[in-house]
Amino acid sequence: MDKAGFIAAADLQCQRQGVKLTALRRQVLELVLAHEGVVKAYQVLADLQRERGIAAPPTVYRALDFLVEAGLLHKVDALNGYIVCSHVGCCHEGLILVCTACGRVNELEAAPALDTLRQQAAAQGFAIAQQNLLLTGLCQACRV
Repeated sequence: MDKAGFIAAADLQCQRQGVKLTALRRQVLELVLAHEGVVKAYQVLADLQRERGIAAPPTVYRALDFLVEAGLLHKVDALNGYIVCSHVGCCHEGLILVCTACGRVNELEAAPALDTLRQQAAAQGFAIAQQNLLLTGLCQACRV
C-alpha cells in the first residue's frame, strides 16, 4: 500500500474506533512512513521540529502512543523504536523480522507459533502476554 492509501486507511480505522486522527497525529504518522524500517522517537521529533519549528518530546510520544493504540504502528521495545503496521488496525500478534544490515522490516502473522509457545509455557504454569516477537538476521537482498 502506498503512503496516500495508508493514510486513507488510517483515517478510516480511526473513524471506526471513534477516535480522531488529528493533524499532528497524521503528520507524525507521515513522518514515520517516510522512514524505512524501525524509526526512533527522537528521529520523528527531529523531523517534526524541522517542519513545525518547536515541538516538545511529550508531543511526539503521545502521538506515537496513540498510533500504536490505534493499530497503525507497532512499538518494538527491543529496538527502542516503532514500525508501521503492515495490516492497518491489526490486533494480531506478529513476528517482526528486522535485517541487521539494511534495517528492512517485515511483519508476519505469528499466532500459530505463539499458540505452541503458550501451550508449553502453560504446562510450566506461566502465562505469556500478548506480544510481537522480534527476530533479527539478514534479508534475502543482504545475504547475496
